[in-house]
Amino acid sequence: MSSSMYPKRRSAVTACSIKLPSGLTACSSKRPRLIAAAAISYPSSWASLQADLVRLIGWRVLASDLRDYVRFRAVCPHWRSSSVCPRGRGVVDPRFHPRRWMMLPEGHGLYPGHGRLHGSRILDSVDGLLLLQRDEDTAIRLLHPFTGDIAELPPLATLMRLPGAKKNVEMVWTYLRNIGATSVSVSAAGVITVMIVVYKLSILAFATTRDHQWNVASWVLPPIGRLISSQGKLYMMDTSTFYTSGSGDTQIFQINPPQHEEMGSGSSSMPSKKLIATCWAGKMPAPQYLAECDSEVLVIGYSDGFFTHPLVYRLSDLILNRAVPVTSIGDNVLFIDERILSVSSKVLPNIVGDSIVTVHPTELYLAERHLNSDTWLQAADGRIANCHLSRPYSLIYHIFTCCHRASWNKGTILYQFKNQNNWKVKRKWRQGVFKAVRRHKVINTGLTAQVQKS
Repeated sequence: MSSSMYPKRRSAVTACSIKLPSGLTACSSKRPRLIAAAAISYPSSWASLQADLVRLIGWRVLASDLRDYVRFRAVCPHWRSSSVCPRGRGVVDPRFHPRRWMMLPEGHGLYPGHGRLHGSRILDSVDGLLLLQRDEDTAIRLLHPFTGDIAELPPLATLMRLPGAKKNVEMVWTYLRNIGATSVSVSAAGVITVMIVVYKLSILAFATTRDHQWNVASWVLPPIGRLISSQGKLYMMDTSTFYTSGSGDTQIFQINPPQHEEMGSGSSSMPSKKLIATCWAGKMPAPQYLAECDSEVLVIGYSDGFFTHPLVYRLSDLILNRAVPVTSIGDNVLFIDERILSVSSKVLPNIVGDSIVTVHPTELYLAERHLNSDTWLQAADGRIANCHLSRPYSLIYHIFTCCHRASWNKGTILYQFKNQNNWKVKRKWRQGVFKAVRRHKVINTGLTAQVQKS
């Protein structure tokens, strides 16, 4: 029977003139006719919601994902005007940080055509924000890739005043650009604090948007430590005892950002380090990684010295002296390498949730293993032994590359080819000591003698 014989029902958002996303649809054909009839009687009920209620609903939607919030604001002009616009607040308001988003490398050695990336190199990604170094003067910037908002931080060159930096300027510059972890926090006064970990120099550097130079924590990071960022803090796993003696417990520290004077002009204290948990050697002989999954910090290791039987614990359990292996991480998949990413299995058609993806412990291919299984499966086609993957690359390789900053920030695919950690563009600006430092007179930081010889 032709559907033209029956007039179309007006939805509850007819007055908005825009279709709601599936999660916010007021009524659908599957719902009872009684509800649909009620919607016809009050066609403008959704559009006439009080502004305070619209704003409250908007915050709830934003807690899920920034994309859902953008769709929510696009429903109608009233909803748009009644909710807070992300533009201009993308960096200073942590609620707008795109935590579930990551920039994927395309494999061409180039950045995507984002206007704000012009003349900058990417150092790291934290909470979906991009940590950039401007080529011309080494200024550090935080970029929100969707709103275009930028927070300005001091130049990286101000760290060249460190003791011994003048002895080998080129090596120190290489180390400074090799970021191991980054955290971003915002005070009640809107002061943005960034902490960056430089593994090769064993330092924790920090600065605010009010500072003129980067500062360094008074204590030294352990030579063998794994750090991650979670909710504005850093978490560090000190495994130095295990690697030096082959036994011993692993200590886990929480590093809090420095506190600020509300009326001050910069940092008023040092980052604080606090021991929060101990991973006993008898429970996890070889703890290796920290990871964030659904806002919860996980400790990942192996039950044997051959790295074939992974174990996962919750940090919250270890803090309470409970060591209960995690058997489920929901529909998430953990990609494990230099850094760890938690990815929803919904975007991975060939991998189920509650799994990990990493390089096979004995064979050179990307392997998948379910937390409740003893079997390793191949996660993507191709072997990585010769660093020569065939195109088109599997989505698995694009995601796995994000776990390796030195390849990810250059727009290449990990295991794509040998010597992939060299810049294909603007190499003189982004590798070693670049002439732009002299050109822009940033020579009062210990670079003068070395740069003028170049």
